Amino acid sequence: MTHRDTGRDTEADRRIPYRGDIQGLRAVAVVLVLLSHAGLDFLPGGFVGVDVFFVISGFLITGLLVAEWDRTGRISLTGFYARRAKRLLPAAGLVLVVSMLLTLFFLPRTRWAETGWDVVASGLYAMNWRLAEQAVDYLAIGDAPSILQHYWSLAVEEQFYLAWPLLLLAVGWTARRRRGRDAGRPWTGRPRGLLLALALIAVPSFAWSVHLTASDPARAYFVSTTRIWELALGGALALLGHRLARLPHRVAAGLGWAGLGAIVAAALWITPATAFPGYLALVPTLGAAAVIAAGTAPAGPGRLLDRRPMRAIGALSYSLYLWHWPLLVTAEARFGELSVTAGLAVVLFSVLPAAATYHYLENPIRRSKRLALHPVQALRLGLIFTAVPVLAGQMFQFTVWPPRPAPDAGISWAATVPGAAGPATPSGPPGAAALGGNPRTSRAGVPVDKVPGFVPDALAAKDDLPDVHRDGCFSDTTKTAVLTCVYGDRNADFTVAAVGDSHVGNWFPALQAVAAERKWRLVTYLKQACPFLDLEISVLLRPAPACTTWNRNVRAELTGANRPDVLLTTGAFYLPIRDGRPISGPPAHDVTVQSMRRTWTAMTDAGIRTVVLRDTPHLDVRVAECVSANPRKLTRCTTPREVAVGASAASAQAEAVRGLPKVAMIDLTDAICPADRCASVIGGALVYRDSNHLTATYARTLTPRLRTALDRVIGARP
Repeated sequence: MTHRDTGRDTEADRRIPYRGDIQGLRAVAVVLVLLSHAGLDFLPGGFVGVDVFFVISGFLITGLLVAEWDRTGRISLTGFYARRAKRLLPAAGLVLVVSMLLTLFFLPRTRWAETGWDVVASGLYAMNWRLAEQAVDYLAIGDAPSILQHYWSLAVEEQFYLAWPLLLLAVGWTARRRRGRDAGRPWTGRPRGLLLALALIAVPSFAWSVHLTASDPARAYFVSTTRIWELALGGALALLGHRLARLPHRVAAGLGWAGLGAIVAAALWITPATAFPGYLALVPTLGAAAVIAAGTAPAGPGRLLDRRPMRAIGALSYSLYLWHWPLLVTAEARFGELSVTAGLAVVLFSVLPAAATYHYLENPIRRSKRLALHPVQALRLGLIFTAVPVLAGQMFQFTVWPPRPAPDAGISWAATVPGAAGPATPSGPPGAAALGGNPRTSRAGVPVDKVPGFVPDALAAKDDLPDVHRDGCFSDTTKTAVLTCVYGDRNADFTVAAVGDSHVGNWFPALQAVAAERKWRLVTYLKQACPFLDLEISVLLRPAPACTTWNRNVRAELTGANRPDVLLTTGAFYLPIRDGRPISGPPAHDVTVQSMRRTWTAMTDAGIRTVVLRDTPHLDVRVAECVSANPRKLTRCTTPREVAVGASAASAQAEAVRGLPKVAMIDLTDAICPADRCASVIGGALVYRDSNHLTATYARTLTPRLRTALDRVIGARP
């Protein structure tokens, strides 16, 4: 008899009947993920393959543990963790180390620090919590995806693996206390206690998933508490396996095909804009459960899934999942945005390292008789594959990647930032001052490949923030309460309110300087990813109800006892929501213009002078990252002025202001993007810290121009 590679663990696992259809289901799951990441538009929801993996893992792990209990009357934690260590940690540790090397040789230096921390978080299986925090950090929204972002799902599974055996032991101990010797009877015949334990995990987890997905979808996607119910669902299948095996063949076959159809339908129908997981995660997870429950029933999908090609892909699924994402991120960093063809080519190439890892690392360790006989040695080996990347990630932080220099604190080059990117110290008028009185004709605003030097350094740009960020003046995306900060002369009788999203922060270094000079009381009403409009908007293509409520609260406060003398506002362009879905194109523009007119008119009708700061151009490159990667070819880090202005809210604002004589607009676009292409460096200053937020350093150089404009529309005041 020829040996058939099942991709399973050693002796303890072989006591569980082999299910080739489950190996094939793994193939379906990983192919969906890979094709989705490659950019196939018709599979926007291919990420649901991860949910399928969760159900499979819950089923197999629970089956393994219960089988051991039935066989021996106990569960060996050492043996269980040793098998998981052999199966998961070697390949995961290898890819972590290789990802660091790919980052070192191919990714911009601006990504090195974050990658080092990502390696540490991934090695400790906490990446999902790290990504959850970053997902609600507005300053990180525009960042490039982590080369290790896919480790979030491995973290969820590992956290389940750590806790679930302990819960089983607790249930078993309780059963012994209540039933005495009778508790030794096989659990496969009497799974009520375990099903109750699973329900105590799954029901609250599912309820929390539905709630958090509605209120904070960015965090809900990653945290373990919204995902554990999916693994528990697989565990319930394992406990009910003996009953499911008695299903009539026709029923089982129909159930299986319906389940497979549900998985595919979820991949076709669900999109990244869909609030997920929540109740919609029931579609792929129940689909996977149905396929597993159907087994290899005649005329069911199990026979198709049990084909040799499907089993082969399923055996490679873990390694394929590990390798494909770092290679995609590296290729995109090296060559720019990938076409679908290029993405598919990278995914196909990932089969080579995946196969090598599977055959020459995973299998030898998993099949080692010595490690099977000595589980403590297997645990030590797993510890090595964990400790090496974790320590390497820390060393990557403190040796390969130098500490970030502090951002420039003023508009003078007298004290330039240490470690400026250029070979020489910037000289001449700083930033926007170099453009003179007619920026559109100034040579200082024309992009060039090399400059003598600039501040802040590209590595420091991310931290070159206005004070409103440092002082915590932004309300979080999920909060509706009004948060204010006060600057300038706190006792002044003339109050200026700065209201809106982070694009108000673009102007704050200059606005703060003008307020101090003019002795204004400057009060901020700021919220991340929320413009000051009476409009329901979407953030990352998802509805943002907290923004709508916050706007209502702010309008009530501005027109009440805290009425300011002047309202200053601006904001990025967001897709409006209509009938629960974001709209785009001309309808989105028209709806936004109408909302701007309503909002601003309501302020002027309340006796508040309203000034709109025309939105800053929105570039199609992350400037600091691009400059870091192209220090001698800065022209690669530019965007056509027409494109950059068109991507912002500038055109909508200009149209909305027309016909509103009581609303003034200040347009300093020419001082930010004066040429036909927006330069990344002007007057020795890095203009943007990302694609649409100015560095605080460059914003300060706009102070004289903003002062003049404000004096013109408000009037100079002592």
